[in-house]
Amino acid sequence: MLTLSKPHFREMVEHARREAPHECCGLIGGRDTRTQTIYPLRNVAADPLVTYEAAPEDLFAAQRAMRDRGEQLLAIYHSHPRAGDPTPSATDVRLAYYPSAVYFIVGLAGEAPCLRAFRISEREGRWESAEYDVVTDADH
Repeated sequence: MLTLSKPHFREMVEHARREAPHECCGLIGGRDTRTQTIYPLRNVAADPLVTYEAAPEDLFAAQRAMRDRGEQLLAIYHSHPRAGDPTPSATDVRLAYYPSAVYFIVGLAGEAPCLRAFRISEREGRWESAEYDVVTDADH
């Protein structure tokens, strides 16, 4: 189970709100199961209202920074601005190329933002909910 700090949770939600109505995307690096760094990426998808594609140069820069910091890719996040209780779309499943990563989706349509986590198997074409814990900085 991933452990996410409250500031990291807020960073993802703020990124989603800044990009709305477009989807946002980013990576989360860390060690073991603890998140350490949020890497917001630019969404360069042809139709950013309904899908995401990370800018390749942002993706490479984030991966380099993770390597330099001794982090591993723990999670990938993106938003569904019009969803209150988000779940992976067929496109999300088809493009889930990192089976070891947790996929977070930020939904913004409800009264409060909703963050859900998933394990997605692109190869098997399916997903399942994943558990995560949000902790205060002192716990992290």
